Amino acid sequence: MGKLPAFATRLNGFATRPELFWTEPNYRPGLPDLLRRAASVPGLGAVDLNYPDHLAGPSAAELKHLLDELGLRLNGFAMRYYSESAFKAGAFSNPDPAVRRRAIELTKRGIDALRAAGGDLMTIWLGQDGFDHPFQADHAALWDLVVAGLGEVAAHDPGCQISIEYKPDEPRACAVLPNAATTLLAIAATGASNLGVTLDFAHALYAGESPAMAAALIMRQSRLMGVHLNDGYGQRDDGLMVGAVHPVQTLELLRTIRRGGYDGCLYFDTFPDVAGLDPVAECAANIGTVGALYRILDRLDASNELAELLLRQDAVAAQRIVQRAMYGDA
Repeated sequence: MGKLPAFATRLNGFATRPELFWTEPNYRPGLPDLLRRAASVPGLGAVDLNYPDHLAGPSAAELKHLLDELGLRLNGFAMRYYSESAFKAGAFSNPDPAVRRRAIELTKRGIDALRAAGGDLMTIWLGQDGFDHPFQADHAALWDLVVAGLGEVAAHDPGCQISIEYKPDEPRACAVLPNAATTLLAIAATGASNLGVTLDFAHALYAGESPAMAAALIMRQSRLMGVHLNDGYGQRDDGLMVGAVHPVQTLELLRTIRRGGYDGCLYFDTFPDVAGLDPVAECAANIGTVGALYRILDRLDASNELAELLLRQDAVAAQRIVQRAMYGDA
């Protein structure tokens, strides 16, 4: 089998079912505990941390030492804009200039902390930047504010990769950056070479996108800096295990990014905490699923037959080949 990518995971889910890992009753794990539990997953090599949440305790230097001790590497930081209630009305597009300035400065501090911890990938999800009602906002003004904010934080450290994770909505009813195409327009408007995109599988589904097509478009027009794997029913951000609902579309996405040269981590943005699943077993299952899908990809790529059928847009013949590689001969 070809070399598997590195795997990273959402860390907060490892606080669920604490009795399976810690003996103390009603134990409330802190960040070092969550990292130790994540490190117990076979095959997991990296983690993402939320800023400022996860940096409230240890310093960046202490964090780097702990990760080294556990044999984990830092994939990157993810900005979170719920540290103050004023951000509910927007971070980069808040109507109050003082609040916008605080959001931008918070992001710059996050980039500085990331670099101090040895990382170079900051993921920005602007979930608070959007609107809820018709006639609530001047849409052109919202766009300009978001583009200006992204440009400023990208210029803060040109050597740091800044990746935008788009999502159609939540918590706002409508997001300023709801899909791949709009996000690519915003990146082009900034002119910043260190901006790129994080594709979240479930976000793409409920944006009405084909995840594979979105990835191909991103790699053609910008840089694919992050891939979040999960699954769902396309109506919301379900955070289900990888391949649980859409295994064929997951396979198509993995084939697309592998052929496109993506060499970053595959990050499991799943929610074992919602249903009280064992997070260690759930993460291990995700790694096992991706390994199985990569073995299928090896079988598909053993010849040029599928590639030729795709160029001819022969859906029937292509489906037969994919199904044979996935399920064997009938």
